[in-house]
Amino acid sequence: MAATATISHSSLITLYSNSQLNTSSVLKNTFLSSTSLVYSSSSTISINSCNTKICGGVTLKSRNGRGGIRGGRLVCLAASSSSAPSVNLPKALMFDCDGVLVDTEKDGHRISFNDTFAEKELGVTWDVDLYGELLKIGGGKERMTAYFNKVGWPEKAPKSEEERKDFIASLHKRKTELFMALIEKKLLPLRPGVAKLIDQALDNGVKVAVCSTSNEKAVTAIVSFLLGPKRAEQIQIYAGDVVPRKKPDPAIYLLASSTLGVDPSSCVVIEDSAIGLAAAKAAGMKCIVTKSGYTAEEDFLNADAVFDCIGDPPEERFDLSFCGSLLEKQYVS
Repeated sequence: MAATATISHSSLITLYSNSQLNTSSVLKNTFLSSTSLVYSSSSTISINSCNTKICGGVTLKSRNGRGGIRGGRLVCLAASSSSAPSVNLPKALMFDCDGVLVDTEKDGHRISFNDTFAEKELGVTWDVDLYGELLKIGGGKERMTAYFNKVGWPEKAPKSEEERKDFIASLHKRKTELFMALIEKKLLPLRPGVAKLIDQALDNGVKVAVCSTSNEKAVTAIVSFLLGPKRAEQIQIYAGDVVPRKKPDPAIYLLASSTLGVDPSSCVVIEDSAIGLAAAKAAGMKCIVTKSGYTAEEDFLNADAVFDCIGDPPEERFDLSFCGSLLEKQYVS
């Protein structure tokens, strides 16, 4: 069995500068690290691989697929042979909201939670590190409940379980109002490449959905105010308590695919967290991870690809064609 070559960022640049690797190079049994993807030179690597690893442990197996790395971007190149098939596009592109569309957690949701706690004089503050840990729990109401169950309920909280549910719901309602005010002021920008990729999907007849554990009103505000009404009216939103079990359970993605009338295997999901990745893969969908501030160190071994963002030209990391290429090739971890 042939040995697997490893090309790190530094050696990749050296190969480029020595002109040992060019657009006609064919790599087999080769590992391309995620840092190579982000920081490689403007040259292009063509891949016609039978066993090529891309992005942190993801293995591509394809008899005649091609791809490339150009200026930190992973692209799908058209095959040189006229007989090669064109890239099929996904039937649906599904986005998580927080951390994917907008990096909302640290300076959006966390601030809104803390302002709510302060208004109610609960004596509770979630600092940056603590909130990072709490994000492992999907859903704001679930997050608060788990926190208070662990550290103790505030003195002003009711004693019975049913009353505490209403108490948590009221806190979450106020937190959502404060968060929506931040979004309406457009104080939190879209992440690079989000609008571009959504436009590519809509222009090509690919259905677009946002699937989030966050409150539906908050997600709707993000889509409407930051993506604009023209895009918003074409995007389906599945959020909050629309399903009884939240991520990492696949329920929200299965609901979306069923409602949209598409097979899960024809969908590509953009996520930023390990629990979101687990939900997408459990639903039988391809998943690209775009790391966010809180999730950069999480384990994304099962992802089909991992990037720091989607990116806009000239810093684009991937596009709709790349999403489609995932459906044509068998990726295994």
